[in-house]
Amino acid sequence: MPDSADPPKTAADVDWFTVIVREHSTALVRYFARRGPRQDAEDLAAEVFATAWRRRNDLPREAVLPWLYRTAGFTLANSRRKHIDLPVDEVPESGVMRVDGDPELNLLFDAELRGALASVGERDRQILLLHAWEGLDGAELAEVLGISRSGADAALSRARKRLREAWGERMSF
Repeated sequence: MPDSADPPKTAADVDWFTVIVREHSTALVRYFARRGPRQDAEDLAAEVFATAWRRRNDLPREAVLPWLYRTAGFTLANSRRKHIDLPVDEVPESGVMRVDGDPELNLLFDAELRGALASVGERDRQILLLHAWEGLDGAELAEVLGISRSGADAALSRARKRLREAWGERMSF
């Protein structure tokens, strides 16, 4: 049964939405696959598109992908709250072993880099990964974070600085 809060659909809405899904579905699936179990990536992307359809009148036409990434972040956070996390004692401390089923750890299996990223805080980590993995910069990053362009540039600069400092501290034996 359709959501009663959905605005009435038009042929133009359907055409516009079809283009949005075709243009951005791969990016969203990759976003989720890098952050969680690959088998959940398509379902989570579909959930984001369902939200986009319900909120299509609120979607900024000039910044669709950043809006989708922002919604994806909320969707991922909600999904993670539903699952039991991997106990810390099961995460390898060295880069020798990769953790099956966790693409983020597969890509960042190096213990020093994971440690440096972990030490910068959730917001900095989100900013760095959106920039590095999703290729967001400037206005798109600002849209995802819900801040101004200059604020996003400053936040990225601060996050990079904190990561360099954390990396330097970890590497100074």
